[in-house]
Amino acid sequence: MNTQKQKIGNWFKNSISAKMLMVGFLILILLIPLGFVKDLIRERGFRQHEVIEEINSKWGKQVVMNGPILKVPYNVFVEEKVFDEKTKTFLKSQKAVRHHAYFFPWELHIDSNVETQPLERGIYESVVFTAKTKMKGSFAKLNFSANEVQEENILWDKATVLFKTSNLKGIRNTVKVKLGAEEYALKPKFDNSYMNTLESGFLKDLKSIQEGSISFSSSVDINGSSTLQFIPIGKETQVFMKSNWHSPSFNGNFLPETERKKISASGFEAHWKVLETNRRFGQYFFDNLPDLSEFSLGTEFMVPVDDYQKTERTSKYGLMIIGLTLLVFLLIQISSKIVIHPFQYLMIGLALVMFYTLLISISEHRNYLFAYLVAGIAVVGLITIYSRSILKNPKFTLLVLGSMFSLYAFIFVIIQLEDYALLVGSIGLFVILGTIMFTSRKIDWSGGTN
Repeated sequence: MNTQKQKIGNWFKNSISAKMLMVGFLILILLIPLGFVKDLIRERGFRQHEVIEEINSKWGKQVVMNGPILKVPYNVFVEEKVFDEKTKTFLKSQKAVRHHAYFFPWELHIDSNVETQPLERGIYESVVFTAKTKMKGSFAKLNFSANEVQEENILWDKATVLFKTSNLKGIRNTVKVKLGAEEYALKPKFDNSYMNTLESGFLKDLKSIQEGSISFSSSVDINGSSTLQFIPIGKETQVFMKSNWHSPSFNGNFLPETERKKISASGFEAHWKVLETNRRFGQYFFDNLPDLSEFSLGTEFMVPVDDYQKTERTSKYGLMIIGLTLLVFLLIQISSKIVIHPFQYLMIGLALVMFYTLLISISEHRNYLFAYLVAGIAVVGLITIYSRSILKNPKFTLLVLGSMFSLYAFIFVIIQLEDYALLVGSIGLFVILGTIMFTSRKIDWSGGTN
């Protein structure tokens, strides 16, 4: 019995297969703490998202603007039958039913100056903006013929002007629209429409628009975050946006004109031009004003990949770093006959996992680059010093140092790249595989070396 145990012990001690199985088993065990670390990174990222959402909700969320819009009521007469108790017969009468027509500007020019600023809460930071927007343009003759509305049924004296926005809370001034020579203050109106509505009182002498055109102008100062968009409701809409934000993402249904777009470290300028021909809706609607948000254009004030996203992407390479580092120690052990205890492999693996907890904790207080350098130097230095006491050979210690430095530098380069990350990663892994194949070609896998 003792002889059999001794044989098994010698097999584990001297067999290359046993050593490989042991290292593979330890790698699987190390996936457990690595999984906990990944959960921690995701949890901290979710916490950041919650805090930013709370900050944005108090300052002002994303902004979509639509207006100004003329709202003109008209009567439609419907026939109804009323039962007369005296004559015991049905009497016919006509009843006026109120409807509304919505007309968009003939020309719409929007000029928006957007100033961004950071808001902080604890260790978290959000980017918000204040947009000072000026609008001007004109309304032309209103076309009621499409709905066969008679002139005498149009209630010109009950017409109003509307302005719609997704973020009523963020408006910082009293919104006024100057229509012709008159100026009208817009007030909130509760309704069940797709966006918050501001509406004026009854307009004066709007009927004169049928004989020509009427100009308008307005200005809106609004706080928001994430996105600023406008709906191009003019027969010809031109939008000019200028901001101090350096990383815009132009989104929506239309992109700015390439030749009039400028982006630099100090901000951006962009210009859009949209014609009625470019949209899937006309210049007026009857009865209901639909949600036109899908046709909006504008800018997302995109925050570049934040530190939590970078840390999470870095953690995805954890298995590769642990596996390759332990493989280096295994190859050294096999080629040199140095004895490395499973406990020592485990300590090295746990030190590699600690890199990610250091990375996430330091990056919450400093930037990702600083955190990566500190965590990387700490872990590489710790394992290098530890390996010096294990391997007893400066040459092998330098090999461990060089391989770990190359691995962490390789991962850092991949994280910084976006468009070429897959290409560089694939080439790097190919080079690593080739290096391992080249260095292990002289190993006698039966138990010795040539």
